[in-house]
Amino acid sequence: MSQFEQRADIKFMCRLGKSASETLLALQQVYGNTALKKSAVYDWFSRFKNGQETVDDQRSGRPSTSRTEKMIEKVQQLIQCDRRMTIVELEQEVGVSHGSIHAILSNDLKMKHVSAKFVLRQLTTDEMECRMMVAGDLFEKSMQDPTLLTKIVTGDESWVFAYDPETKMQSAEWHTASSPQPKKSRLVKSTEKVMLIAFFNIDGVVHYEFVPPGQTVNGHFYM
Repeated sequence: MSQFEQRADIKFMCRLGKSASETLLALQQVYGNTALKKSAVYDWFSRFKNGQETVDDQRSGRPSTSRTEKMIEKVQQLIQCDRRMTIVELEQEVGVSHGSIHAILSNDLKMKHVSAKFVLRQLTTDEMECRMMVAGDLFEKSMQDPTLLTKIVTGDESWVFAYDPETKMQSAEWHTASSPQPKKSRLVKSTEKVMLIAFFNIDGVVHYEFVPPGQTVNGHFYM
């Protein structure tokens, strides 16, 4: 009976607009050790989100395991064609549960969901070779003249906001399982900002200046 009750609870949480992770946490708090496993919760949550109404298991005709060699190969082919496919999309494409897809990706294919790393810009081959030549030239000069670094002044510019909201990670606290979850208001970054330009050498900042509103930052302004 407990499984049917928990499925009904999952359906209720889904209809309330809660996430699968929030649903899992709620079930664990209520049912403790008898709560459904994460894979089962995510599986049922996905079914209700996709329109299933009944809490009965309608997959009686499905094989006892979906992690066959053929299924693993099919998932691998789909991922190789589009590495941005979500587990829900894969679930709909191959017709197996959320938990099985997750197990195939994590355990069988040894894959992780990795976000792209932001870089300042994508350099062309010529640009990379040019930077390597400049870096090599500076290195040779530093070997010939030990005081070279003391003669260099460089600068940078950055937007300074009136305030920056505290991130979720920064607000993390240590709590026991029975402690109430801390809450914080969701804030957006300040819209008031000003550009700060700073110049520094080997010893530290030698000059800084806030750019007047409306001022175009160009070579003439830097001079």
